[in-house]
Amino acid sequence: MKKIVFLLLACGAIQAQAQTKLSVKQMKGLADESLRFSAKQYKHMMQSLPDSLFPRSTNKDGSLMTAKFNWWTGGFYPGSCWYLYEFTKDPAFKQEALKRQQYLLPDQYRTNTHDLGFLMYCSFGNELRLEGNQADKDILMTSSRSLIQRYKPTIGAIRSWDHTGWKCPVIIDNMMNLEMLCWATKNSGDSTFYKIAVNHANTTMKNHFRDDYSSYHVIDYDTITGQVFAKKTHQGHSDASAWSRGQAWGLYGYTMMYRETKDKKYLDQARHIADYMLNHPRMPKDLVPYYDYDAPEIPNAIRDASAAAVMSSALLELSRYTGKAESKRYWNAGADALASLAGPAYRAKEGENNNFILMHSTGSMPGKSEIDVPLSYADYYFLEALLRYKQWAGK
Repeated sequence: MKKIVFLLLACGAIQAQAQTKLSVKQMKGLADESLRFSAKQYKHMMQSLPDSLFPRSTNKDGSLMTAKFNWWTGGFYPGSCWYLYEFTKDPAFKQEALKRQQYLLPDQYRTNTHDLGFLMYCSFGNELRLEGNQADKDILMTSSRSLIQRYKPTIGAIRSWDHTGWKCPVIIDNMMNLEMLCWATKNSGDSTFYKIAVNHANTTMKNHFRDDYSSYHVIDYDTITGQVFAKKTHQGHSDASAWSRGQAWGLYGYTMMYRETKDKKYLDQARHIADYMLNHPRMPKDLVPYYDYDAPEIPNAIRDASAAAVMSSALLELSRYTGKAESKRYWNAGADALASLAGPAYRAKEGENNNFILMHSTGSMPGKSEIDVPLSYADYYFLEALLRYKQWAGK
């Protein structure tokens, strides 16, 4: 009976995505308006943010939560400033990005974190894309060399955390750091970086995903044998549940790996993950997921706008690599999620929300941390999705 209900709901979800909420013209107008709003909001952020710090979220007392250069989200704020500079051509955003990135420079030498893609490629990588500076290439190459120090050949993956209580944890989020390694091989001609990225993606595909293409959050490996020691969650509802941002990281990561390798197995993996999410009976109609697809409090569970932003950006890209029917469905779903985020239910009013763009993201329910608050990476991927829509709509 459950399977029949799932199939009926899934068919309804597919049918609902046959047409977008807004026309291309309306959606382009909304994207432009959202980017203009975001620029005004981040101008307020620039004026209120203390020097040497980065916006992270909102504290429980309602005040701005900031982070130092070594927190994993540091690269998203300068990256968002680069996106806004790309749209507005306002030099104030360029100067703000450059100012904050100076504090990130020590991160390029760190070997105690897997988050160097987030920290360095989202910031210096966007500067390189827009400005073409040799200094950025040098910084990203150093960052890539630091990152691969965490690669474990016996496992075939990059270690994520050095937290006590784990043997060798690898999290699904780590897929997002592989783009910098692919870039490093293209820039240097050294295939080591590319091979490590491919091995990591293959190991993750083998061990992180269930038969229905939902993902575990954490796989803990035995460093000696390379065998799986445990399959866990750290930010989702339970070890066996589907943490929504984890599904989005996987979708984005395998879409990107197909772009970088043209290996069809990555495209197939991305399609399967997308279908799992879009056909899920507990995916809300507005396509902004609950923090976990298996949260017991659904339909009263809180949402995660950051998961929707990552998903939207990934779906827009995935639509460029698939057949016509699939392409339309993925594109429309990405656009619909983006339209929801740009609406009043999730987008803040100017000068509110500690000057973040999006409301209602969730960091870690089990950790009782960053619950139903803005998050810097929700803003980053929202801006990326808006720019992608503008660039690719009608093409």
